[in-house]
Amino acid sequence: MSLADDRARLRELLTRYSVRRGDFVLASGKRSNVYCDARVTTCRAEAMPLIGRLFLDKMRERGWRPAAVGGLTMGADPIVIAVARESVESGTLINAFLVRKEAKGHGLRKQIEGLTEEPPLDVVIVDDVCTTGDSTIQAIAASREAGLNVLGAICLVDREEGARANLEGEHGCAFDRVFTISEL
Repeated sequence: MSLADDRARLRELLTRYSVRRGDFVLASGKRSNVYCDARVTTCRAEAMPLIGRLFLDKMRERGWRPAAVGGLTMGADPIVIAVARESVESGTLINAFLVRKEAKGHGLRKQIEGLTEEPPLDVVIVDDVCTTGDSTIQAIAASREAGLNVLGAICLVDREEGARANLEGEHGCAFDRVFTISEL
């Protein structure tokens, strides 16, 4: 399948399984008549290779060559795994890592899980749905604090409600997306 076919198929899956209409309060606190529960799609076996290839393509377009991709747990988890898995097929291995909302209170007390390489390490932060970008910003901050070099951030669905401006402006992080909510 071509990337255009992958994109069309993933759009179809997101539209069928993830996009809902009604009256919703988003994580940002904003109200919306459209909700995108991307995890319903990102956890589907048939969507995972599509997600992996499309995120890898976005990274190629931007010239980003990360050693790893990661994001704030839960929304990013299936995406980072899909990207890492599909990177095997691309011939350039990209590992996955997960960012906890806060460091564990026991054991190694880590906030970043899954990396065996020592910083500095080039990484890309991913997320499922971005409204204002708050969860992506949390993952960027934790990654930078751990000594990782954040090349940029990519979300699956951008609600076009300020994430780009917040990430690229105040936080100095390049931002891209696979879909906008209006495309779905």
